[in-house]
Amino acid sequence: MRTVLADTFYWIALTSTDDSFYQKAFEFSRLLLPERIITSDDVLVEYLAFFAKAGPGVRSRAGQLVSRILRVARIVVVPQSRGLFLGALDLYRARPYKGYSLTDCISMLIMRREGITEILTYDRHFEQEGLRALFRDS
Repeated sequence: MRTVLADTFYWIALTSTDDSFYQKAFEFSRLLLPERIITSDDVLVEYLAFFAKAGPGVRSRAGQLVSRILRVARIVVVPQSRGLFLGALDLYRARPYKGYSLTDCISMLIMRREGITEILTYDRHFEQEGLRALFRDS
């Protein structure tokens, strides 16, 4: 079974119909329908923060999507933990020249732990760690 990690970028693109990557995100959703998607509480926090100052309609859609993500069986949401935070902090500190966000570092650690090599993002930072950013491939 193919497993991919969903980055904040992916969830934002799915929410914003005027986003230039909306159609591609929608296509990935259809292509990955029977597969497993992993994301994290940290990604969802970053996603909701992105829409914090949006209008009530967009905020409502964002909140609804997170509620749906939490209920869908094929989407695994990795919970926040002190161990994951500290491991990500170590990676963040080890790569001061890269510009990785702490959420990116958390995602990278989850990917390593789960043996995942593909991520639903356009973020080149993941490629710098030897991972495949699916939006950059297409």
